[in-house]
Amino acid sequence: MTTAPTATFGRVLTAMVTPFTADGSLDLDGARKLAKHLTTVGGNDGLVIAGTTGESPTLTHDEQISLVEAVVDAVDVPVIAGAGSNDTKAAVELTDRCTGAGAAGILHVAGYYNRPSQAGLYEHFRACAEATDKPVLLYDIPGRTGRKIETNTMIDLFTNVDNIIGVKDAAGSPGETARLLRGAPEGTEVYSGDDGLTLPLLAIGAVGTIGVATHWVGNETRDMVNAFFSGDVVRATSLNRLMMPSYEFETGDEAPNPIPSKAMMRVLGLPSGPTRMPMGPEPDWVESEAKTVLAGLGRA
Repeated sequence: MTTAPTATFGRVLTAMVTPFTADGSLDLDGARKLAKHLTTVGGNDGLVIAGTTGESPTLTHDEQISLVEAVVDAVDVPVIAGAGSNDTKAAVELTDRCTGAGAAGILHVAGYYNRPSQAGLYEHFRACAEATDKPVLLYDIPGRTGRKIETNTMIDLFTNVDNIIGVKDAAGSPGETARLLRGAPEGTEVYSGDDGLTLPLLAIGAVGTIGVATHWVGNETRDMVNAFFSGDVVRATSLNRLMMPSYEFETGDEAPNPIPSKAMMRVLGLPSGPTRMPMGPEPDWVESEAKTVLAGLGRA
């Protein structure tokens, strides 16, 4: 049996889509309903609200706060609030507001587009962490931000800023993540931010996942994580293979995340609504492919 590392927010969390009405308005009732589904029957220990999957680039700060408040009120699990920005002043303000809205933790992405230096990233994250008494997770996703949070920068942050406790890792390099964990303080928490790499990341020390396909395979993901930590790697591998079509479905050039997840929620009769521009119109094939994915999971 593998000793399971501590996971402050639980092992399986979903980066939840943000439901909108048909005209693109924020659907708070839908958000409450979806959050309850994901955490009562959907296998999730917690939720991330207003992250990239939640279309944070198209949410106003007031909408983000309303969304966090609504979900915190609806569920009895940790709610992590995305409060990232490429403007440090804005990120600090949003961190403070999310804390006041009841978030159990804060997620901060690297500054995007303006491509800050590593020294700039360090000071940005330090300032954001100082704006809250809640645990903070970094979010390393260079494919979207254009800037990698280098391993040494993260180690320095984990060492020197008490409430920066870990990272949502979507950098795509388990070997580098292993180096990070080797150099980071004991208890640093890595959450997989790439569903297809969750099992490999567990093998080098990740504590769990902040997923996208967990919108519909949260229970299977929980079973996979539990199987791994109980020492049943064969079962964990089998479950991972079962979910691979879900990983492949969740994003792509023609239908980027969160378009497929929103389509899947509609197929399942759950709130989602359209994506906001500029995500683009949803291709005609997405809902039919969602049904095919469900059939492969035995849910036809």
